[in-house]
Amino acid sequence: MEPEYNNTCQAIVADSRRLSPEDMDEVRAIDLYIDEPAFRFQEGQSIGVLVDSPQVLGSKPHHRHYSIANARLDGNQTGVGIQLIVRRCFYVDEFSGEQYPGIASNFLCDANPGDKITITGPYKSVFNMPAEKDSNLLMIGTGTGIAPFRAFVQHIYTNQKDWSGKVRLFFGDKSGLDLSYMNDVDKDLANYYTEETFKAYQSISKRYLMSADEALEQTMEDHAAEAWEMLQDPKTYVYVAGSRKSSELLDKVFAGHAGSEPGWAAMKEKLQANGRWSELIYA
Repeated sequence: MEPEYNNTCQAIVADSRRLSPEDMDEVRAIDLYIDEPAFRFQEGQSIGVLVDSPQVLGSKPHHRHYSIANARLDGNQTGVGIQLIVRRCFYVDEFSGEQYPGIASNFLCDANPGDKITITGPYKSVFNMPAEKDSNLLMIGTGTGIAPFRAFVQHIYTNQKDWSGKVRLFFGDKSGLDLSYMNDVDKDLANYYTEETFKAYQSISKRYLMSADEALEQTMEDHAAEAWEMLQDPKTYVYVAGSRKSSELLDKVFAGHAGSEPGWAAMKEKLQANGRWSELIYA
């Protein structure tokens, strides 16, 4: 691998299982084991995956970031386990019209238990959980981009256990495959919360051409009153993960409740200045 990646280490695939139904796009939960006690991460951080591929021009490996989708474990472990939620991706060449597999996603989805993977990081996150356990968390995102929120929920209800603030997750998806966070295989998020403090709101696109971003907008419109009420509480922290369009649609929904776009812009700026609004926007 290229020497410029001076923070690399080897991870071993411990398990890989499909979360999405066979008749939908493939989403997998991939467990990695890092036999390095010095490797440490916090909820919300990401790692990089390095892949040598003939699709990449030159000798530089393909480098792709993935959010860590699990919480840290308490105690003294000899190694570290992390989980990635990966959608097998494909892209269409805009010139030839041919479809090609995404390099990193297909590499990870094809990996078998025992395979070695070179990773980088972990990398600093824009998402930081408040220390106060009576804080309210308002998490908003689309698709597998909500992986860090899954780690937050695990941490709160597995490690903290006495979290008293409200925890709300709002998300949308085009086909429902990313609702694998509530999947029948793992009952995923349901393993980590108490009904008294945690709720998840979700929408699946109702139209064939409806995007995941529009599905998120539908989720927010359906439950905007509760989200808006939470925003009035100085103990509420907001985390947004998604595309630029999803961020713009979110602004549209909240501007409606604020009474005007300038009114919402001023409120959002104040939330950001107070460290209560964080965004992870994807291209």
